[in-house]
Amino acid sequence: MNVMTFDYRLAWEQGISWERYLGEDIQRHRALWEGVYRRSVVPSWALDAALELGRELKLLVLTEDWCGDAANTVPVIARFAELAPRIEMRLLKRDEHLELMDLYRTGESRSIPLAVVLDAAFMPVGRWGPRPRELQQFVIREKHAGIRPNADIYRDVRGWYARDRGATTLRELLAAMGAEDHASETTSTL
Repeated sequence: MNVMTFDYRLAWEQGISWERYLGEDIQRHRALWEGVYRRSVVPSWALDAALELGRELKLLVLTEDWCGDAANTVPVIARFAELAPRIEMRLLKRDEHLELMDLYRTGESRSIPLAVVLDAAFMPVGRWGPRPRELQQFVIREKHAGIRPNADIYRDVRGWYARDRGATTLRELLAAMGAEDHASETTSTL
């Protein structure tokens, strides 16, 4: 099994809607997931970029409710998929879909969230995850330095997400979908 021979159509059919995931499947950190979703505003530049893509795309998102990065990004992606023309999203629980997850490991890790971008024929055309690149580099750098406790690092991560409000996630997701770069549309820095 490899990225090109995996049955993405079947995985898509097994996926669940955002509404169901939010309503039935989130057991941990529900208030965080709901709060991020409620506060999510999709900027006009992101909707314009999605429109400019000119094709139907599907976002197959691997996630788990315990994941803080997922709680800070998947609701933003869900809001985007609701509003963007010709963009659909379905979610899969990572731990129930390890065959797919193992095709998209981050190094040796089964890091989530992971959004696999599929075209209308259910073929992969891009991927995003497990967190915005700037933030990923920060976490790797801080952990490698080994000076600060993880609690301090993740306090900074939560602050970054709050300041960014999903802009970097949307910019990077759109790039994975084939859109032009919208680097000037983001405002966060660590």
